[in-house]
Amino acid sequence: MYYFIGIKGTGMASLAVMLHDLGNEVCGSDQQKHFFTEDELVKRNIKILPFDENNIKPEYTVIIGNAFLEDFPEVIRARALCKCYRYHEFLGELMKNYKSISICGSHGKTTTTTIAKSVVGRFKNTGYLIGDGEGYLNKDCEYLCVESDEFRRHFISYYPEYAIITNIEIDHVDYFKDEIDYFNAYQEFVTHVKNAVFYYGDDQWCQKLKFTCDAYSFGFEKTNDYYLENLETTSTASSFDFMFRGKKLYHYELPFVGDFMLIDIMGVLALGDHLGFDYKETEEALLDYHGPKRRYIVEEYKDTIFVDDYAHHPTEVKVTLEASRKRYPDRKIIAIFKPHRASRVKYFAKQFKEALQIADEVYLLDFTSIDDKQDGTDIDISYLADMIPGSHILSEDKNGARELAQYKGECLVFMSSKDIYNIADMTKELM
Repeated sequence: MYYFIGIKGTGMASLAVMLHDLGNEVCGSDQQKHFFTEDELVKRNIKILPFDENNIKPEYTVIIGNAFLEDFPEVIRARALCKCYRYHEFLGELMKNYKSISICGSHGKTTTTTIAKSVVGRFKNTGYLIGDGEGYLNKDCEYLCVESDEFRRHFISYYPEYAIITNIEIDHVDYFKDEIDYFNAYQEFVTHVKNAVFYYGDDQWCQKLKFTCDAYSFGFEKTNDYYLENLETTSTASSFDFMFRGKKLYHYELPFVGDFMLIDIMGVLALGDHLGFDYKETEEALLDYHGPKRRYIVEEYKDTIFVDDYAHHPTEVKVTLEASRKRYPDRKIIAIFKPHRASRVKYFAKQFKEALQIADEVYLLDFTSIDDKQDGTDIDISYLADMIPGSHILSEDKNGARELAQYKGECLVFMSSKDIYNIADMTKELM
């Protein structure tokens, strides 16, 4: 039996699904409120228990989620009784059994991994682990696409065949000392890659990486190995020639827009070219692509636009609000933001302020999760609210939902890596 401490965690739920589908017995514990990653667990009838150290049995193999420190009661008991792994330790061992592809970067990991599993899966039996609760693996899989997180250098446990790096911009400031420390984690990671790295060559930090395997840059500038020519975009589609060192490989016409989306796609196209995938079939795989959960999900509800996005870094907040402003120019943009980690808010407060002020109205929810203040940063949401004139602190209950319900016919943009969708659902009910 595999027992997961924090089984609803992003990555943890995906790994639990994969082990279950390989024929193992799986269960775990977590908070009892709904979190979007649990949907695939529920489909498979994987048992989710409330936290209780008495859940732990000596015969279990225990996988410990990143949010749970060594003083957590279930962790203490598991360390005393069972064979234990941290999430990244177990995943690193599992990856050794496959031709693994690590997708990493400060932004775009989940989207790029979802694109990669769609494309690689078109040609090879491919497993995947995506940080939205989605996981797939069977005994016949040859390739394994893994969303690989730099959080506390955890991706250093991985030794993949291939890697895609979408960008390098400092995050997790509770752990990394500065930009150099953050960059050094990526530098160490790329020395673990066995065959080839594909990196975003327009990124100043990616340009500084030193490689011990083959490496190919991709981007908008023609100085990259892979780049685009004749790019044309509309509000719903993009077309371009995909180039390699001056040679046209294929003309793609795809229903995606935005620089960040094109960056993610370019990394996968470069990998596909390296692996010898047919270009037309690659295009067909992209046409069949469905985005990951909680990455700019749009729902029109009674003439009101609800956007749900995982944005939790100021760059992501900025991109999400700019996309909403462009897509819905005739509606008010209402930003509802629930931060994750007090240290991130304190470090990026100015950038969060600038990003959120793209919206017409700004609502802020307080920190609530188990790991928000582990690093000892003693601030609450008023720290950010005081910096943004006219912003509102919103209660995460029906009173808060009632305040949002006044914006009928407008565009409400809910942004968080945590469970912000609950207040979105309450708002819909009141509308």
